[in-house]
Amino acid sequence: MLRMTRRGFAASLAAPAWAAAAEEVIDLHQHTNYAGRSDNELAAHQRAMGVSLSILLPTDPVTGLAVKAGGNDTVAALSARLPREFVWFCNEHPDTPGAIQILEKLLSGGAIGLGEQKLEIACDSPWIHSLAALAAERRVPLLMHFQHGTYNTGYERFHKMLAKYPKTQFIGHAQTFWGHVDAALKPEDLYPKGAVKPGGLTDRLLADYENFHGDLSAGSGLNAFTRDEEHGRAFLLRHHRKLLFGTDCDDRTAFTERCTGSRQLALIRRLAADPQARRNILSANARRLMKLPS
Repeated sequence: MLRMTRRGFAASLAAPAWAAAAEEVIDLHQHTNYAGRSDNELAAHQRAMGVSLSILLPTDPVTGLAVKAGGNDTVAALSARLPREFVWFCNEHPDTPGAIQILEKLLSGGAIGLGEQKLEIACDSPWIHSLAALAAERRVPLLMHFQHGTYNTGYERFHKMLAKYPKTQFIGHAQTFWGHVDAALKPEDLYPKGAVKPGGLTDRLLADYENFHGDLSAGSGLNAFTRDEEHGRAFLLRHHRKLLFGTDCDDRTAFTERCTGSRQLALIRRLAADPQARRNILSANARRLMKLPS
């Protein structure tokens, strides 16, 4: 039995030279101080992947302790130091006095979105209503982490939020969002395997609501496509105007077996054969949704 060497594996992930030259890559989902990674290591990782612009997502003061990532001050600082490579969202915990006012100030100070919103609350809780209203008012996207039994619970009810806030551009992310590409999903299964039964909740929401978008990052996003590449290929083509590439990996080195961002990038380049669809997913959708200058 032939075994792929580490160098061979890295080569299989790396983009061909023509792709790197022709395609812009914007990373929707990165974190500062992620598992102790320095800003310089993060910048080097993104450059190695060929990412031209990364969106930094801060954690709120409570959740940040659990995921080991930086808050508003760290993402704003890195963006200020490397403004051509990084832009930033803002975040706040709802228990913070004047939380909405803090977010308004951060948006006025340069933040271009809200999130990653990741709290142990329901996806239609009063706090999410407040964020959705703010996002609509300020015309910025709201990125949410859906994880059954833990974060933004009650995903099966989220269609009501999409309907109530049509001017809010929601971005879905994480295990429950991506598990629901499968109509046969058992909600407690966070990383389902095997063939996908078409017609899952996420597929329907992306089709039915113009204001819902998908963040392809992390192991959950990668799993949704590697588990059934035939379904994944059709899904990318069907929703290429609604999907955004992201990494959400804490790696110091790109193009390794551990680096989910590199693996997702290689997978998109392989499965999204249509050049316009691939361009939308890798950069154009992010530029449009976040009103980034060309």
